[in-house]
Amino acid sequence: MKTDIVLSGVGGQGILSIATVLGEAAIKEGLYIKQAEVHGMSQRGGDVQSNLRISSEPIMSDLIPLGKADLIISLEPMEALRYLPYLSKEGWIITNSAPFVNIGNYPELEKLLDAVKAVKNHVLIDVDTLAKEVASPRASNIVLLGAAAPFVGIETDKLEEGIRRIFGRKGEQIVEMNLKAFRAGLEYALKSK
Repeated sequence: MKTDIVLSGVGGQGILSIATVLGEAAIKEGLYIKQAEVHGMSQRGGDVQSNLRISSEPIMSDLIPLGKADLIISLEPMEALRYLPYLSKEGWIITNSAPFVNIGNYPELEKLLDAVKAVKNHVLIDVDTLAKEVASPRASNIVLLGAAAPFVGIETDKLEEGIRRIFGRKGEQIVEMNLKAFRAGLEYALKSK
């Protein structure tokens, strides 16, 4: 088993929480994991990217070579496309369809979404709206994690255990909110797969 993931988005969207849940689940599965340092603006609104590598074999480098990523998981469509050169031919883009417009010359949304749709394997999901409907606007990152779950190579129950461990210290209500968000994203991805 080997899954190379590029995580991307904008500072403050919850990229680190996605990486932490994936890491917890991978460790619980007895898998090796390496995560590259998060690159980009750590401030709210700046672009953020990280490499996450999960494998049943030891991993030599924490960086994913161009054309070798199995997944791009992105909380922002323009940021998903920024890392397209890293995606393998059979790789998947799982991205939020709702933009985070943080620059004056932000590209036309329809063109961005058409570019995502042009990738053979993609899940385009409005995680912001779905999070508001089923849980909380603050859980949009976990909705996206749910949408990526079928492609990660880790059992769903292990990912849910990771959510319980990561959010457990915040109380049962927060855990349940995030589990609802995760399951909503998972259901969406399974329907569109």
